[in-house]
Amino acid sequence: MAAPYHGVNGKLLAQPGQGQALLDILLEAARGMEAVDGCLCYIVGTSDQEPDAVHVYEVWTDEASHRASLDMPVFQTLIQKARPLIAGMENQPDLRIHGGKAGALK
Repeated sequence: MAAPYHGVNGKLLAQPGQGQALLDILLEAARGMEAVDGCLCYIVGTSDQEPDAVHVYEVWTDEASHRASLDMPVFQTLIQKARPLIAGMENQPDLRIHGGKAGALK
């Protein structure tokens, strides 16, 4: 069996009324992740019950690949763009992913 992958799961809380703007930035990040080595899955979602919350679920080949992506200029720009919109974050513990399915969402 291959070594477990690295999973990241979090909820970003936007400033009131800024949920769509934050979602747009995170969807832009998701499109950028398509070309990043080591990123196996980057899913962005919302809930009707919390219109100003955006959920992000990521699976990486390893933790080092995830950390390296955060330093890439394109993602640093998106982080700076999103920062003023973020009121808070709720991060779940990082996971060791042992199996499952991830496919392309269009």
